[in-house]
Amino acid sequence: MAALFKNIFSKEKKESLDKGLEKSKTSFFNKLGKAVAGKSTVDVEVLDELEEILITSDVGVDTTIKIIERIEERVARDKYLGTEELNSILREEIAALLAENNSEDLVDFTIPADKKPYVLMVVGVNGVGKTTTIGKLAAQFHKQGKKVVLGAADTFRAAAVDQLILWGERVGVPVVSHGMNTDPASVAYDAVKQAMEQQADIVIIDTAGRLHTKVNLMNELSKIKRVIQKFVAEAPHEVMLVLDGSTGQNAMNQAKEFTKATEVSSLAITKLDGTAKGGVVIGISDAFKIPVKYIGVGEGIDDLQVFNKAEFVDSFFGK
Repeated sequence: MAALFKNIFSKEKKESLDKGLEKSKTSFFNKLGKAVAGKSTVDVEVLDELEEILITSDVGVDTTIKIIERIEERVARDKYLGTEELNSILREEIAALLAENNSEDLVDFTIPADKKPYVLMVVGVNGVGKTTTIGKLAAQFHKQGKKVVLGAADTFRAAAVDQLILWGERVGVPVVSHGMNTDPASVAYDAVKQAMEQQADIVIIDTAGRLHTKVNLMNELSKIKRVIQKFVAEAPHEVMLVLDGSTGQNAMNQAKEFTKATEVSSLAITKLDGTAKGGVVIGISDAFKIPVKYIGVGEGIDDLQVFNKAEFVDSFFGK
C-alpha cells in the first residue's frame, strides 16, 4: 500500500488539503483514541466503538457497515490484531473502498480536448457554494489558458446572477446573463451559442438553485438540455452536483434527490475546512459511485482542489 500514498500534489496543495481536513481528522482521532484506550487488541467492543465513530463522522451507515465487515475479516484472520495497527488498517480499507468506485484520480483541472466547447452544467441547492465553485473552476481553467464562458441560468435568485457576474469580472471571462426571473433555458442557449461563436474550450452553466419539487426540477433541466443540444448534440458533457460537506448527512440526502431528478455525472463537495464532517466524502463516494471530482478545503481560489483519493486518505489518516 505504501506506493499508493506517494505525494502527487505540489507541496502547497498538499498543505492546503491537510489544513482543510484538520478538523475532521482531529475529531476522528480523538474519538478513536478514547475507543482504544486501555485496549491492546481489536475486539468486539472496539469494533462497536469504531462503528459509532464512523457513523458520527458522517461516513454513513451503509459505508460504515462495509468498512467494519472488512476489518472483522482481518480480525478473524489474525486473532491478536493490535489496536496500534487500527489506524493503518482503516487507512488501507477506506483507500480500497474509494478505489472501487472506478473513478479516475485527477491531479489537475482537465477537460477533454476533443469536445469543444465542453459543456458543464452545474446543479445544487442554494447555499452549498455552487456559484462560488463555478467561479473558482472558471479561474482554474482560465489560468491554464483555456477560453471560458459562463452562463447565469440560476435565474430564480438575484444574488446568484450578480455573484456569477462578479466572478466573471474577477477572473476575466465573459458571463451570459438575462437577469433575474428569466427563462433559464434561454440563458443556457445563448451561453452555448456564444461559446461556439468564440470557439471557447468550456462553457459552465449555473442552474437549478433550488430543489423545489422533483418534477419541476426535472422539467427545468430537461428543457435546458434540449435547447443546448441544438448546438452540441451530446451536451451537456457533464452534470456536476455541488454539495456542502459541512451539512453531513443532509448532503447525502440532497445527492439522493438530485440523482433521482437528473443524470448527475460528477460531484463537488465544498466547505470541508469548516467542519469535522469530512467523512461524508467517503460515504458519498461509496454510496453513489459517482466520481467526486472536486473538494473545497478553504476560501481561496486554489482551495478548490481536484479530488485525489490517495491524497485525501493520506491527509485524513497521515501522521
